[in-house]
Amino acid sequence: MTETKTLSLSEIEALSFDALVAAGTSEANARPLAVATAATEADGVASHGLAYIPIYCEHVQCGKVDGQAIPTLSTPRPGVVAVDAATGFAHSAINLGFEPLIAAARTQGVAVLSIRNSYNCGVLGYHTYRLAQAGLVGIGFTNAPASIAPSGGSRPVVGTNPFSLAVPGSDGQPALLIDQSASTIAKSEVMKHAREGKPIPVGWALDSDGKPTTDPDVGLKGSMAPSGGYKGVGIALLTEVMAAALTGATLGIHASPFSGTAGGPPKTGQFFIAIDPSATAGDVFAAGIADLVEAIRFQDRAHLPGDGRRAKRLAAQKDGVAVNLATLNRIDALLQGQQRDG
Repeated sequence: MTETKTLSLSEIEALSFDALVAAGTSEANARPLAVATAATEADGVASHGLAYIPIYCEHVQCGKVDGQAIPTLSTPRPGVVAVDAATGFAHSAINLGFEPLIAAARTQGVAVLSIRNSYNCGVLGYHTYRLAQAGLVGIGFTNAPASIAPSGGSRPVVGTNPFSLAVPGSDGQPALLIDQSASTIAKSEVMKHAREGKPIPVGWALDSDGKPTTDPDVGLKGSMAPSGGYKGVGIALLTEVMAAALTGATLGIHASPFSGTAGGPPKTGQFFIAIDPSATAGDVFAAGIADLVEAIRFQDRAHLPGDGRRAKRLAAQKDGVAVNLATLNRIDALLQGQQRDG
């Protein structure tokens, strides 16, 4: 049985921040990542939460990500915001670009944010969620190092490449939040099983010959199984075009892994589209979304994307989050080691 310890969201944020700063991250870069880590734990996505902090810290120390990076912003065309992440954390680059993105979308009806020379952005839906809170329809794409083989092939050419859609609701929260990778499961989940020495279900990953495996280590050396077969590969290619080709970021086939210390900065990308629904649908948008949402919630046992996260977040704000004790021990060891070195 996995041992856990309950922490408040503020404690998770503080722990993340302290570890990142101790590893050599500037406070300006550590804060948005720490805030996102707490929100991710609140949403119940533990694989992208505190478990990633030791990896982030290791990557700062080995130079895979520049913890002191200062992203730069430009607006090459009206409605186009571009940020060079300077091989730093994606969260800082996204934060820098969101304010002008939101302003441009409200002025023009639609705007885009292009980010290059970036890094793992964590849970993509965390970012599109913020656009929905601003009253905009948010669509996001992020590419990743190659881990999915094309249909009929066995050599990875595209990453798990998530996309996300967040639709604003009447209460200031998303009425609908879709956040899914092109693979059957996020690669971080397979990595989590490998760390814990647990087998993975059939259908999560394939070996180097393209055959199903339940061994997470074998799957990590092979490829991730695409969701829905060739349709999942299509989603991965769509995201690769949006997040890498359209941003000038590094293609997944050339990007260094998000895991381990080899290869230098991955220099991957993110792409966001923000749409003001009042510009395209006037005052009928809210009614249409309400009807769509109710048509799903009306059915017994039907699942509306985003409802699970909303419920978990509310519970976490009240009661805290049960965090894996082994993860806390790894972070504590990192902090103690930095204190000794200092």
